[in-house]
Amino acid sequence: MNSYGVQAALGFYRYPPVGEDDWRYAYQSAVVRVLETQMLPGPLLQDLAEATDFTMAVESLGSTEYGEIRAATNTAEMEQLLLSRRTAVRELFSELMLDKAIVRLMRSRDDFANMRLAVRRVLTKRPLGKDYSEEGNINPELFEEVFEGENYALFPDYMAEAVEQAVLRYYVGKDIRQVDYAVDSVEASYELRRAGQLGSVFLSNLFKIQIDLNNIRIMLRLKWAESEQKNVFIEGGYLELERLLAGLNTGYEALAGMFYANPYYEIFEGGVSYLTGEKSFLRLERLCEEYLVGFLKSTRQITAGPQPIIAYLLAKENEIRKVRMILTAKKNQLDKRLILDRLAEGYN
Repeated sequence: MNSYGVQAALGFYRYPPVGEDDWRYAYQSAVVRVLETQMLPGPLLQDLAEATDFTMAVESLGSTEYGEIRAATNTAEMEQLLLSRRTAVRELFSELMLDKAIVRLMRSRDDFANMRLAVRRVLTKRPLGKDYSEEGNINPELFEEVFEGENYALFPDYMAEAVEQAVLRYYVGKDIRQVDYAVDSVEASYELRRAGQLGSVFLSNLFKIQIDLNNIRIMLRLKWAESEQKNVFIEGGYLELERLLAGLNTGYEALAGMFYANPYYEIFEGGVSYLTGEKSFLRLERLCEEYLVGFLKSTRQITAGPQPIIAYLLAKENEIRKVRMILTAKKNQLDKRLILDRLAEGYN
C-alpha cells in the first residue's frame, strides 16, 4: 500500500463544526429564519429548469420576488434586475451583521474579483475599463490611478500582494490562467487569516471547505487537460495537497477510492463518473455546490449568532446565480437535461 492508502483524519464525518451561539444575534437570527422560508423551493427550481422555453420559465417566477423579470425586454435588463436582487441581499446582510469586520471581510470578495479582471486586462494590453463591482471595500476608481502609475502601495496590503503575485506568475510562462491561480491563493490566505483574527470557527471552516472544493476542481481540470502544471493548488484547506498531486497520476477508475474515507468522496465518485461518461464538469460543479450548501444548512443548529446571517447571504447569492443560470440556459435553448444535471438542490 502506498503512502496515500491511509487517509488523514479530518476530525469530522460530513461537515466541520460551525461554532457556538452568540445571543447578541437573537433578533437578527430570527429575521433570517423567516427569510429562509421565502427562498425558492427545490421543486420550483426544477419546474423552472423543465419549462418548455424562456418565456414559460420567466412566467413560472411570477409569484416570487423574481417576478419583476417578466418586465425585462432583453438579457441586459434581466441581468441588471438579478444584480439588484443581490445588492439588496448584501445591504440587508450589512444591516443585520453587528460585527462590521465580518461585513468588510465578505465585501473583500468583490475586491478580489475586481482585481482579477483588472490585472487580466492590464497584462493583455486591454483597456482597464470601468465595469467593476462597487460592492467591495475599495472604490473601483482607484484602479486607474494605481495601474497607470504602477503604485500598488495605494492598495491595502492584501490587494497589493495579489497584484504582485499575479504579475510574477504570469510572466513566468505568459499564461493568463496564472493570474486567477495567484489571486485565488492570496484571497484564500487573507480570508483564513482574518477568520482566525476574528475568532470565527464558522468562517475558518467555511473558507477551508471553499479551498478544498476549488482544489478538487483544479485537480480534475488539470487531469482532464493532461496538464503538466503542479504548483497551482491552494494551501490552507483540509485536503492534503500531496494526495491531490498523486491524483493527477492516478487512473480515473481508482480516483474516488483515494478519497473513500473522506467527506468529499461523493463529489469524486459522482463528478469523475459523469466526467468520463459525458465529457463534462456539470455534475462536478453541482456536487461541489451541494456540499457547500449542506455546510451552510448545518448552521440551523445555531439558535443565535452571525453564522445563520452569513449562511443566508451565501445561500441567497447562490439562489440568484441559479435563477440566472437557468434563464440564460433557456434563452440559449440548451437541453433541459444539461440544466438539471447542473442544478443543485435548493436551500430550504
